[in-house]
Amino acid sequence: MKLYFAPRTRATRARWLLEELEVPYELVKLDVAKQETTTPAHLALHPLGEVPVLVDGATVLFESLAICLCLADRFPEKQLAPPLDSAERGPYLQWIVFAEVTLEPLVLEHYRNTQLPEEKKANLARQHARLHEVLRAIDVRLEGREFVAGGTFTAADVALASILHLAHTMRLLEEYPKLVEYVMRQTKRPATRRAVSG
Repeated sequence: MKLYFAPRTRATRARWLLEELEVPYELVKLDVAKQETTTPAHLALHPLGEVPVLVDGATVLFESLAICLCLADRFPEKQLAPPLDSAERGPYLQWIVFAEVTLEPLVLEHYRNTQLPEEKKANLARQHARLHEVLRAIDVRLEGREFVAGGTFTAADVALASILHLAHTMRLLEEYPKLVEYVMRQTKRPATRRAVSG
């Protein structure tokens, strides 16, 4: 397997999951600033010139969520995804999609717009209210839980913790100590440390 990667992008999620799986893979680092993701060779792998891209034999995948879902299912013995017939499968899919589709756009909107002039911040205020609705929902879900789906660490925790980590660095979790604790617990995992090193 080969992972096309750039630091501080969604590719870190795919690398984190590969490190959790402890399967061999080649890391191909690309420099976005040098436009290495827009070469003809990379555009043949990802039509928008982005990362991550996972090449696994004849299979080429992009989108970090798709990569994480496929990898977790491909190695069932690693138990990073509940089995198809498990009662935990539905909640697992729900929370991994919730992290990517509901939470991440709100966090990224804050990331992009915190430096706006005051007259343009009305929309950000609405987004802020929605973000807190979403964070409260996650906070309720994590009450008495170490992991977001089931009783063990899964790919859903990779997705959720990586997005919440960005929110935490932006000081968006100050009202949610439980979420901060969750982020710190997941990002201290050895695989997480390996995924963000070098």
